[in-house]
Amino acid sequence: MAEVVPSWLRSAGHDAPWHELTVCVAGVGVSGAASARVLAAHGARVVVVDSRAGETEEKSAAELTAAGVSVRLGDGEALPAGTQLVVTSPGWRRESPLFKAAAAEGVPVWGEPELAWRLRTPGAAQWLVVTGTDGKTTTTLMLEAMLRAAGLRTVSAGNIGTALVDVAPGPFDVLAVELGSFQLHWSPSVAPAAAAVLNVAPDHLDWWGHSFAEYTDAKGLAFAHRETCAVGNADDPISVRLLARAPGRRVSFTLNRPRPHQLGVVEDLLVDRAFADDPDNGAVELATLSDLTVPGPHNVANALAAAALARAFGVGAAAVAEGLRAFVPAPHRIAEVAVVAGVRFVDDSKATSPHAAAAALTSFDSIVWIAGGLGKGTPFDEVVQLAAARLRGAVLFGASRAELAEALARHAPDVRVVEVAGSETEQVEAVMDRVIAQAAAIAVPGDTVLLAPAAASMDMFRDYGHRGDAFAAAVLRYRDRVSA
Repeated sequence: MAEVVPSWLRSAGHDAPWHELTVCVAGVGVSGAASARVLAAHGARVVVVDSRAGETEEKSAAELTAAGVSVRLGDGEALPAGTQLVVTSPGWRRESPLFKAAAAEGVPVWGEPELAWRLRTPGAAQWLVVTGTDGKTTTTLMLEAMLRAAGLRTVSAGNIGTALVDVAPGPFDVLAVELGSFQLHWSPSVAPAAAAVLNVAPDHLDWWGHSFAEYTDAKGLAFAHRETCAVGNADDPISVRLLARAPGRRVSFTLNRPRPHQLGVVEDLLVDRAFADDPDNGAVELATLSDLTVPGPHNVANALAAAALARAFGVGAAAVAEGLRAFVPAPHRIAEVAVVAGVRFVDDSKATSPHAAAAALTSFDSIVWIAGGLGKGTPFDEVVQLAAARLRGAVLFGASRAELAEALARHAPDVRVVEVAGSETEQVEAVMDRVIAQAAAIAVPGDTVLLAPAAASMDMFRDYGHRGDAFAAAVLRYRDRVSA
């Protein structure tokens, strides 16, 4: 076998001899395919492996093969002979036999962000990183809007959908980067100019071996480097704990009146006492609450986090406000679908955990809650307790509906609960039509029918987007029936 880990690989940069390297890329999805293409373009010998072999994988494999990349579908466990580096997609589990084999051979495993970081050229764009359990995409897009408003060349990338290896070498001044815990785990060298941890709550514990401590520590890797300005949520105890460990500059944000070195809220103003000229005695007004285009206190927190990252990069107050006004939320995040007979129907299908659902449930006063799906091992009791006073009723569907019903019975016994069971042969559209009909029967004018599932979607749907689209389509069908 060739030398497993060449010495130059440990400090690889733009001038490293990538053509000497044999790389195994785990996964033919967006980040895996992008990594394979970029490595091949640098002259590396690349083998992509994936345990799946469906139509989507076959199409991606054909495109990669045409680019000179070897692809092995239906076998993602064996390490290809001669491999000197493994680059993984975020969905691959830590205990994968592929990674065990790499560890046995002394072969390093990098995430796609680590590869992008190592491939940067001198003068490349700096990174501003957003992580946390919930709100990452919204905050990243807010940040991108602020950076654009400041006249900077920028793009959002990472866990948000655009592979970092595709944009890191590009003509940008700064990147708005979303990173999840999986990506941070495999990317130890990434040292952003500034990074924010929005919040930390139990999620993805199946990936983390049901260890909340390990999941939490992975989020803290965003603050691992002294050159990074660390931005934490002063209202979130775990974020505060992670911020206290940060070796570099520390800044926080709060929904309350800010202290020095914080961003916060004063009456209806978003205020900066961290990046002001005299943070001990002065403040800078950044924006008003009316500049936000999305509801909920959690989105005020997201805006403050984005503002902190932008301000750390030197963005002025006027651009922060302009960016917030220009911000367009990503789909399926507290998105109003329609108002029918005085009842608002809102799609927050992205709320795939109890913690995410809690943020949506605190954004409205009188709610018919649509919830359920594939649980992630996190109890529903806390979110039910939080929302109980706001609930007029609940319509439950999917694999976790019984567990949700039990939590509602314990903590909100007076709330009307309807379970909608679907058969294996019933189309999801028909199930969602029945869900909407039940919710509409409970709601009265002034209520919000809120899809905030608190669970993953893969029991019935391809992903949370498919679930949200099915909800919206069913709402529109219901509206058409009512108005006919």
